[in-house]
Amino acid sequence: MSNTKEPRAVAVGILKGGFGKTTTAVNLARELAERNGRALVVDLDDNGHLTLDLGHRNAFEADTNHAHAVLIDGDDPREHTVDVVDGLDLFPAHTELESVQNSLKEVQMGSTRLKTHLVDELLGDVYDYIVVDTPANRGKLADNAMYATNNIIIPLRPERGYESGLVNTVQRLVKQAQQYFELEILAVVPNNLGDRIDQQTTDRQLLEEINGREKIQPLVPNFAYFTEADFQAIDAGTSDRQPGIRHRAAINDSLDERVPLRDYDPDCDQLDHYDELAQIVENRGVIR
Repeated sequence: MSNTKEPRAVAVGILKGGFGKTTTAVNLARELAERNGRALVVDLDDNGHLTLDLGHRNAFEADTNHAHAVLIDGDDPREHTVDVVDGLDLFPAHTELESVQNSLKEVQMGSTRLKTHLVDELLGDVYDYIVVDTPANRGKLADNAMYATNNIIIPLRPERGYESGLVNTVQRLVKQAQQYFELEILAVVPNNLGDRIDQQTTDRQLLEEINGREKIQPLVPNFAYFTEADFQAIDAGTSDRQPGIRHRAAINDSLDERVPLRDYDPDCDQLDHYDELAQIVENRGVIR
């Protein structure tokens, strides 16, 4: 692990939908832009939630399939990015991303196209950081995201299936990719937690699970890191610390307004957590 800043790409992904992937990706990218100048967020999920949440339906439904144009035809990716806010741009998803996935199976070096035609073209020269919102399923687009970034952040929510989502992502995506190229998990991020963890809720179980596993605990950001003594203090009522990214109406409302959290509510108490995620990307890992 190095604490020297250098241009870096990172994927945000989990093989399960509804676990905060898009929200994490857009707010991480925004904080990287805030800290470093310029960042790009890439929407590779065929549902297009990130693109639509940021108000770019026209790009999502455009006649030109920009993903095909860049990844298959080798177009200049600069011609297909759109503005989000000052310092942050978006390479949008498209309604025909599924056709791109199929085309990637047929072309030469189909798993390397995102790196060759987008990341290598833009990282360092145009953007300091690139964040890729990955599909919630296996396939060539997910493979491209892993190969192009060599880093992944895995978001988790306290909902049924969080454990299987984490295990499947590690076993079926990360470990399989690691057989062929370098891929590192930078962080496992609990998000959308409720305000109380002094009871045996799913929120509490999730925090205990990730902090109690020897191989996962080093990947837990400091804002979600809890020792047994910390849990005991919560139970005894002597601590009011709230680990993890908490549920805040402002986080959801910001996307209703088509902007990242910072640009909707710069005073939200969860912005510091997204800022720490940005530091984790900069440092290529959690630093205790």
